[in-house]
Amino acid sequence: MASLSEQMQFFALYAFCAVQIAYSLTFLLDFYFFSRPINWVDPSEARRMDPAQYPYIVLFYPVLRELEATMRTTFLSLAQIEYPRDRYSVVAIPNADDRVTVAALRRLQKEFSFLHIIEVPHTSHKNWRVVWDSWNRVKKAYWWHAGKHAHNRNLPPKKTRQLIYAFYRIVHSVGGKHDFLVNYIDADSCPPADHFLAAAAGMQHYDVLQAQNIAGNLNASLAASWHAFDHMAWDGMKYPHLSADGKHPFWVLGKGLFFRASDLVELGGFHPWITIEDPEVGMRFWTNGKRLGIIANPLIEEVPLTFAHGITQRKRWVAGFFQSLATPLKAMGMAPRDRLKAWLNFLPCLSLSLNSIGLPLGIWVSANFLFGASVVPFWAVALSLVNIVIFVLSMTRLYVRTWQRSALVLPRRRDRLWYLLRVNPVFIMVWWLIWLIPLWIGLRMFLRDEGLVWERTEKTDANHALVRRTRGRTAPAEAGLETRRPQPVQLRV
Repeated sequence: MASLSEQMQFFALYAFCAVQIAYSLTFLLDFYFFSRPINWVDPSEARRMDPAQYPYIVLFYPVLRELEATMRTTFLSLAQIEYPRDRYSVVAIPNADDRVTVAALRRLQKEFSFLHIIEVPHTSHKNWRVVWDSWNRVKKAYWWHAGKHAHNRNLPPKKTRQLIYAFYRIVHSVGGKHDFLVNYIDADSCPPADHFLAAAAGMQHYDVLQAQNIAGNLNASLAASWHAFDHMAWDGMKYPHLSADGKHPFWVLGKGLFFRASDLVELGGFHPWITIEDPEVGMRFWTNGKRLGIIANPLIEEVPLTFAHGITQRKRWVAGFFQSLATPLKAMGMAPRDRLKAWLNFLPCLSLSLNSIGLPLGIWVSANFLFGASVVPFWAVALSLVNIVIFVLSMTRLYVRTWQRSALVLPRRRDRLWYLLRVNPVFIMVWWLIWLIPLWIGLRMFLRDEGLVWERTEKTDANHALVRRTRGRTAPAEAGLETRRPQPVQLRV
C-alpha cells in the first residue's frame, strides 16, 4: 500500500497534468476565436450616401443618480456628432422618482438643445400598457408567456426597465409609420464624431452593429489600469471575431450598439429578468438570423478607480452571463450545437485564473526538467513548454495591440509606456487571480436569482479633460451633411 507521501505525489502529478491540459485547451479556444473572420464597418461609405437616405437614430441614455458633470461630458461628446440634426434624437431616461437626476437633466437641456427626457414611471402606470400589449402579441418575448415571471408586471428597477419603457413609448409615438435605429450608451460613454455615420454605413450590410470600447482613464489608478486591460483583451482583440460572417452566436456590449426598432419589436424587446441585458439580446438576434458588424472607432468610457467598485461591476457581468446561458438559450430556440458555441463566449472569462496557475507551474516543471530533476512525464513537460511559448506569443500580440489602441487616449509615448508598465505580465497574473472573486460572487448571485436591482458603477467624470482635448471645438451642427427633404420622423418624447 502506497504511503501518504506517495499518494500526495501521485495526486500532485495528476493535478499538474490536468492543469496543463486545461491550460492548453484555453489556447485552442483562442485559436478558434481568432480564426473567425471579422465583419468590419466602413464609415466612409456614409459620406458617399445621400444624407436623405440616412436612417433616423434614437440614442437612449439610461441614467441613475449620475453626477451632472459626468452627463455634461457625455453631451459635450454628442455635440460633436457628424450627422444631420434632424435625423437623430438623444433621449435621457431617468426614473421619475430620481428627482436629483431629473433636475440635473433639465438644467443640461438648456445647454444642449438636442436633449429630450422621458421619465420612467413605476410599472403600475397606465403608460406601460403599450409594453404589455406588445408582449402579448409577440411570442418571442418568452419570459412574458412562460416561466416563473410570466405576466409579472413588477419589472425589476434597473437599466433594462428604463430601456423597455422608453423604447416602446417612442415606437408607440411613431405609430408604426417609420422605422428607426436604436442606439444606447452608458452615462459615461463618449462616442466618436463618426459614430452615427458608421451606423448609416453599417446598416446597409448588417442587422446589428457594435462599436468597440476603450477606457479613457487608463492611468488614473492601478485598479483602473487593470480594469481597462480587460477591455483591451476582450473588446479590442477577441470580441470582433464574434461577428464571424454570422456563423457564431454573438453578444452585444451594452453600449454603442445599433439595431432596427422593428427588429427589436418583432423579437420581443429586452429581457427584464436578467442582471444585464447585453448577452441575451445579442444571442436572440443571432438565433433569429441577424448578422453583426463591428465599428472599429471606439466609445471612450471610464473604468472604476478602485478594486471594490471593479468587483461590483464584474460580479454583475458574471451573474448576467450565467443567467443568459441557462434557460434563455432553449427558450429563444437555440439548437444544442449552437448553445455549446454560445458557452464558448464565456469560457475565456471563466478560465482567466488558469494563466496564473498553469504558467508558473509550467515554468517550474520545465526548469526542473532542464536541470535533470523532472518528476513528471516527458509529454507533460513538452506540453508545458508549448503552453509557455504560446502564452509569450499571445501576450506579445496583446501588448502590441494595447500600445496601438492606447494611443487613442494617451497621445504621449511616456504615458503609454507607463500604462504598459502598470499592466506588466506579473501584475496581470495577480489581476487574473482577483477575477476569481467576482466569478464566485456572480455564480452565487445566479444560483440565488439575485442582481435584479440596478447597482450602479460609480462614475467620477474622469474623461472630461480628454473629451475637451480630443473633440476640440464644437463642430458645425450638420458638418456639411444637410438632408434633402427626407420624410420627417415625429417623436413625441
